[in-house]
Amino acid sequence: MSLALFLIAAYLLGAIPCGLLIAHRFTVDDPRTHGSGNIGATNIARTAGKKAGLLTLFADALKGALPVLVAHAVFPGRPAVAAGAGLLAVTGHIFPLYLGFKGGKGVATALGVFLTLAPPAVAVEVLIFGLTLGVTRIVAAGSMVAALTLPVCTCLLGYPAAVTLAAAVTGGLVVYRHRENLKRLLDGTENRFF
Repeated sequence: MSLALFLIAAYLLGAIPCGLLIAHRFTVDDPRTHGSGNIGATNIARTAGKKAGLLTLFADALKGALPVLVAHAVFPGRPAVAAGAGLLAVTGHIFPLYLGFKGGKGVATALGVFLTLAPPAVAVEVLIFGLTLGVTRIVAAGSMVAALTLPVCTCLLGYPAAVTLAAAVTGGLVVYRHRENLKRLLDGTENRFF
């Protein structure tokens, strides 16, 4: 398999707007016109129901995990290829060709990527996310804290430099996509999840 074609396929898979497709199965409304306007699991749960939100979470994570799993199988012993494929899947989700490069925030897709690249690091990050969410009751806060600490975690756990670099770029992209949430957090107007 051509490496270039594989990496393009990783991006195109990541760009599939799972949340939008799932929301259309549960409601005729476009989730981009409701709530945060995002196509991720949190907004889909708010606008189309919890079942749709969970399906979106699973689908978005799966499209992050698949390119990494294929990279391990087809390009064994090349962590940079697996990390690059995962990063491209996240990039596809955030900047999807199919939606004029206006996509989701990348959290669930990144979850799928790093569950296959660095499972112990994800276990730590899920704990960090949960603690932050428990304290703030704000999903965006948990997502940003987990995104920022992920590269530190992969580095401390001794993962290859390519994995830590992918974690750092992914973290930066996730925080960038949460910039409106960050403004609302600073203003005290961000929605609480519970």
